[in-house]
Amino acid sequence: MILRSLLAAGGLLLALDAQAAEAPEVTACKASGLLALQQKSPDIADLVIDQESIAVSAADTKVGDVPVKAVVLGEAYIKRGKEAGRPDRFVCLIGEKGKVLLTFFTAK
Repeated sequence: MILRSLLAAGGLLLALDAQAAEAPEVTACKASGLLALQQKSPDIADLVIDQESIAVSAADTKVGDVPVKAVVLGEAYIKRGKEAGRPDRFVCLIGEKGKVLLTFFTAK
């Protein structure tokens, strides 16, 4: 697996190579995000993460009293039936022990 690391404000930014395996943080965000989307819209069949757009940033901060250990940013395609439309941007906050605290999607 090839990882490129860059120094970012507040943490280490890891950009995954397109052929690299999916990071555990990304897998957790995808699973949590898909469940949340399906609760609001049962016709959603899948969530396809654009691996080339993913950035995983280590964090050592808090939201209120809740520790945030990583922030995942990227683009995802929300599949409804067989259609996967345009990509949506997403932000995902990861807490202690890899727990997903928030996954937020927004249209471009």
